[in-house]
Amino acid sequence: MDAAALVREIEARVENLAVRNAVALRALRREYSKRVQPETAADVVKLATELIARGRVHRFFGDELIMSRSDALATLNRSTVEGLGAHLTSWDQVDCFACCLSGPAWREGQIGDEAIAEWARSEDRWWRRAALVSTVPLNVKARGGMGDAPRTLRICRLLVDDRDPMVMKALSWALRALAMRDSAAVRQFLEEELRLPALVRREVGHKLATGRKNPGSAARHGRSGTIRKGEG
Repeated sequence: MDAAALVREIEARVENLAVRNAVALRALRREYSKRVQPETAADVVKLATELIARGRVHRFFGDELIMSRSDALATLNRSTVEGLGAHLTSWDQVDCFACCLSGPAWREGQIGDEAIAEWARSEDRWWRRAALVSTVPLNVKARGGMGDAPRTLRICRLLVDDRDPMVMKALSWALRALAMRDSAAVRQFLEEELRLPALVRREVGHKLATGRKNPGSAARHGRSGTIRKGEG
């Protein structure tokens, strides 16, 4: 497979889309996932890595090329994951990376707990957010999660004092995802961690009480813009 040529082809296809929205982009990604099915896992990771590094197509395209191939996802380790996460610059990039790559790799034991803890201690707000969003695939059934309160709450505890809005919103998301699996653990966490930001306490409290982040308002879970937005 000529990865460089295929990357240029994908970029051209995206640029020529009549409507560049989530539905169109995901349909195109599925087309290429089928196209590269005969290729090796290493080739798929190489293709996705080059596509992400060039930055001309939203990174979810590359992330999902890997995620949709279990054998490609299984090749990831801390070094490759951190390479794929280089130059994260927005919450939507972080959420795609963490939900598709780092979270599943962590869940399956390909990344150690200490790696995620180190991200939580990073000076870079986006790596701190990535640490929290990586807990989501531990707990959300649709993402393969079976529930993991100990690992989730360890990362949450490291960031209870963080007042960066992007981190606080991710902390709320992490706790709300866990609440669907282990509400008792989340209730205890709220009781113990008195320094939690008011926004987090409010949203998680609503989730525990009503099953929704913001009761009384329309649920905002679908697709918007060009990618599926996260809960943060």
